[in-house]
Amino acid sequence: MSILCVGSVALDSVETPFAKAERVIGGSATYFTSAATLFSPVQMVGVVGDDYPLEKLAFLKERGADLSGIEQRPGESFFWAGKYHFDLNTRDTLETRLGVFADFDPVIPEALRASKYVFLGNIDPTLQHDVLDQVESPEVVACDTMNYWIEGKRSELNSLLERVQILLVNDEEARQLADEPNLLKASRWIRERGPEIVIVKKGEHGAILFADGWQFFVPGFPLEAVFDPTGAGDAFAGGFMGSLAQAGDLDRASLQRAMVFGSVMGSFTVERFSVDRLVDLTREEIDGRLRQFHAMTAFETQLEAV
Repeated sequence: MSILCVGSVALDSVETPFAKAERVIGGSATYFTSAATLFSPVQMVGVVGDDYPLEKLAFLKERGADLSGIEQRPGESFFWAGKYHFDLNTRDTLETRLGVFADFDPVIPEALRASKYVFLGNIDPTLQHDVLDQVESPEVVACDTMNYWIEGKRSELNSLLERVQILLVNDEEARQLADEPNLLKASRWIRERGPEIVIVKKGEHGAILFADGWQFFVPGFPLEAVFDPTGAGDAFAGGFMGSLAQAGDLDRASLQRAMVFGSVMGSFTVERFSVDRLVDLTREEIDGRLRQFHAMTAFETQLEAV
């Protein structure tokens, strides 16, 4: 089943303690689609300037992605530059230029409005509402957000929660949104306002899924070399939603499997700059890392009587 993805399509310049990458492709929609298309078809909607190298997205077309929703306008593409600290968990934003993204007004092509699975990338909640107003009858809507929108568009974001089934946020955002330091209580507060499922991403420490009466934790995959954490959360979302769309349901087993695939895709993404690792990634490699996850986390549950 295909997924409609609406989000940013950007150019990034990234510096880590180990290397630099200048003006590489990035953005929430780009990372999401690069991961999700390894599981399910994706229909991608975004805006770029006339400086954007659209040929860099050719690999997505080869996987069956529909890029007809990407609009190219005169002007500069959304550009972000950042520098990561030695631990790669913290970063400094060096420059942000919105370019044509400042006037982004997503128009969903008629052919894409029947999408049953929708992912709303980290954009203005007002635009996320506009997207949902254009989609006919989605079965599963997942969305991402950030501190900036929690602070500046609280009312719009709160009303958006009523329209989505899945919210993906990091631990800081979950606490800020609910004004609650305890993640279990924060997730309950969020679910009471609409989403059936809350996924809290914790970077290299994995992610937690909170649902009605149960939780599921997936660790981060241990890696010897991490080159670029940019986009790992969006790739997680791509692996998660791609797996769900492939399964075609929200059963507990499907959600748990999707969580692991999300962590798998995030772990591959950080191994190179930009989406470079996802371009040549194979399903055999994905399944191999899935088996490694299982070996690391499986254990016997039978307890001997004392």
